[in-house]
Amino acid sequence: MTEALRIAVVGHTNTGKTSLLRTLLRDARFGEVSSRPSTTRHVEGARLLADGQVVAHLFDTPGMEDAIALLDYLDTLAPPAERLDGPERIARFLDSPEAHRRFEQEAKVLRQLGLSDAGFYVIDARDPVLPKHRDELALLAACARPLLPVLNFVHAPHTHEAAWRTMLARVGLHAQIRFDTVAPEDGGERQLYETLATLLPERRSALEQLIATRERDACERRLAAARLIAELLIDTAAARRQVDADEAQLRSAIDRLHGEVRQREQRCIDALLDLYAFARDDVANSQLPLLDGRWEDDLFSTEALRSMGITVGKGAAAGAAAGMGIDLITGGLTLGAAAALGALVGGAWQSVSQYGDRLLGKLSGVRELSVDDAILRVLAARQHSLLHALAGRGHAAIDPIPLTDAGLRRWREGALPTELEDARAHPEWSGLTARPADMSGARQSAILAVAKTFD
Repeated sequence: MTEALRIAVVGHTNTGKTSLLRTLLRDARFGEVSSRPSTTRHVEGARLLADGQVVAHLFDTPGMEDAIALLDYLDTLAPPAERLDGPERIARFLDSPEAHRRFEQEAKVLRQLGLSDAGFYVIDARDPVLPKHRDELALLAACARPLLPVLNFVHAPHTHEAAWRTMLARVGLHAQIRFDTVAPEDGGERQLYETLATLLPERRSALEQLIATRERDACERRLAAARLIAELLIDTAAARRQVDADEAQLRSAIDRLHGEVRQREQRCIDALLDLYAFARDDVANSQLPLLDGRWEDDLFSTEALRSMGITVGKGAAAGAAAGMGIDLITGGLTLGAAAALGALVGGAWQSVSQYGDRLLGKLSGVRELSVDDAILRVLAARQHSLLHALAGRGHAAIDPIPLTDAGLRRWREGALPTELEDARAHPEWSGLTARPADMSGARQSAILAVAKTFD
């Protein structure tokens, strides 16, 4: 079996070396990421797996801080007249006393690169190109290992990317890669490993295996996320609660149903964050923030619906729950008593034909609550936005996830999946508060069909 590839992650201090490892490892806990310089003081290792096998070892190294002075010191140790090659010059430095004193950090970097098959040279594209960077590259080149420059933070408002590309080409580093560790571009990881494979052709098969594994994992993660959201929507659409004509009990039942839906949504959010390996406090947005583990904007508030551009209700008349995101079906009652609680506020009535003979069999005084279509739209839009943000977020990101309006138009204007309408006739499908009473193939088929709308 071929030995695993060894890659040193090197560069100037505070350019995002640890950030790159976090994003490649899908591990926001690896190392320490900070705006303070010299956060990493020691070499730290991690493994990349493909199909259960270790394909590569990644080594996070300290930042290089004094390349100019180190080059001058090398000239005192190995004058040009001795005609030593690069690795010999570096070896002489590593054996010197200053490798353990003044240039200790640089020595750790050069020693690790010399022990590796290749290196990622991480660049903060926001920084201007300075002489110290050229000196760093001269030192790293002396290790005689393939070096792949990784341009980080390229999505920042102002960068010096063009100047960096020119400088890198002038020193012979024509193979370069853009890879923003906070928000990687779609396909960015594939391009990173494919470019590395051009520098290490003998390792191409292992890197191709890594690419295939990562892309398969991403696809499976996306499918699992879509299924989590679909289950939330089916559970909510199928939920139905019966209450009697007492208005106090009706209010209490509505409040309970509100709470059950909120808790069920929170379980979905938590599961999505776990699936993508992010923390509970990683989500925040002016429209859809999480505070203390809960969405700040209440799912059933008029403002939450308005911010999504979603209109409550679809009928001309409604029961007492109108405007509360809850549909009320009355069995043989007039709307008189219900009107006192705001019967005509939002028109959240679900059509009688949707319920057929079930409604005709109701006893006078019995009411049935279900969640309005508008709330299903808000649930779908919120989760769709979260999924979009998680899929494009690097694990190096420190700022809260910026949610977008991805998917909002589809859930504002498009028809709801027919499977959600079908679920209303199957209360046994609902897992709002407990395991569904019916785990039949029909429920599973409905979940899979709804999940496809999030592909």
